[in-house]
Amino acid sequence: MIHCLGRLTLGSLLVGWMSMSATAEEAGFESLFNGRDLSGWVNINCGPDTFSVTNGLIHCTGFPTGILRTERMYQNFILEVEWRHLKPKGNSGIYVWADPVPALGQPFVRAVEVQVLAGLEGDWFTSDGDVFPIHGASMVPENGRRGGDRAFPTEKRMKPSPEWNHYRVECVDGDIALAVNGKVVTRGHRASPRKGYLGLESEGSPAEFRNLRVRELPAPPTLEPAQIAVPPEGLNPVYTGVDLAGWRVEGNASVWTPKDWILSSAGTGGPSTLTSVVSYGDAEHWIDFRWSGKTVGDWRSRIALRGIDLSTMLAGEPLAPELKSGQWARLKARVRGNQVTLTLNGIVLAKDRPVPSIPAAGAWVLKSPGDGNALEFANLLVKRLD
Repeated sequence: MIHCLGRLTLGSLLVGWMSMSATAEEAGFESLFNGRDLSGWVNINCGPDTFSVTNGLIHCTGFPTGILRTERMYQNFILEVEWRHLKPKGNSGIYVWADPVPALGQPFVRAVEVQVLAGLEGDWFTSDGDVFPIHGASMVPENGRRGGDRAFPTEKRMKPSPEWNHYRVECVDGDIALAVNGKVVTRGHRASPRKGYLGLESEGSPAEFRNLRVRELPAPPTLEPAQIAVPPEGLNPVYTGVDLAGWRVEGNASVWTPKDWILSSAGTGGPSTLTSVVSYGDAEHWIDFRWSGKTVGDWRSRIALRGIDLSTMLAGEPLAPELKSGQWARLKARVRGNQVTLTLNGIVLAKDRPVPSIPAAGAWVLKSPGDGNALEFANLLVKRLD
């Protein structure tokens, strides 16, 4: 009996120790998703229905292309997430150390992307867990190819759609290691930035995510500013990427075409205007645009805030830098009271310039050229200041 009691006691202690160890390990993680809503997450540039909660999962429609990010930054951490594509050859991604605003003329942000791909292969990508920097980020890959900065996995461990896959992403001082379904297969080093947001990517196909959790690890108390993601701007998208909801069309409606994250106005079909349903008072507006026709027109006459054309707001100011067809430009316009500050690609065009007779509030207006030159818009974002 003593012998049996000893075996029972030893077994109980072993089970108890394993349970305590597992509990201690689990205690280091915090959930990133409560299973009910998207609390703790911010829609950077997607439509209101692109990401939703369905059956306790984060469901992504895939349209438009864009990002859902965490509310806060992370530096050194372990991220665990399960994901699946609902259709073969699906494309998505998980972002680490990400900026909270889109890159110029892009639906994506500066970040290190952990590829979430199903059943697609090429000379320069796989469906097995590639890791690579995008849009101004940098990283030195392990198992890279042709001198590029994409890190390729060392073996295939991915399950096909619609099966679930498990990712464990460990990020420490700029080094990143991805484990696919229980084994590390991809590594990168010396990433920059190395403190930023976590993000889920929408890119053309339906996907689902579950069991998202993060455990923060010890990190240096200070970093060089260049190693930290840019601050959040508090901007909200005003274009869904799938339709013209929130806008009124005056003129030929066929001129305007939602093309995923790009809102296109044709160069033919006559003049046509989009007017926001919402009226804005003091606010900051971001607008990316480019001419896609052969001739570049006067962009200032194609955008109005509070109902006043920017050409009127900038009357008498020096001409803006010359733009080329196909070149994206980013306009930032801050309107507070009767004063406006405008920058184009970081160049100040007007600073706290009084605009006589500007109304206290008004619509955001986009005008098609109607002269044979197509104009495209992207990243239509606004932040209220009143």
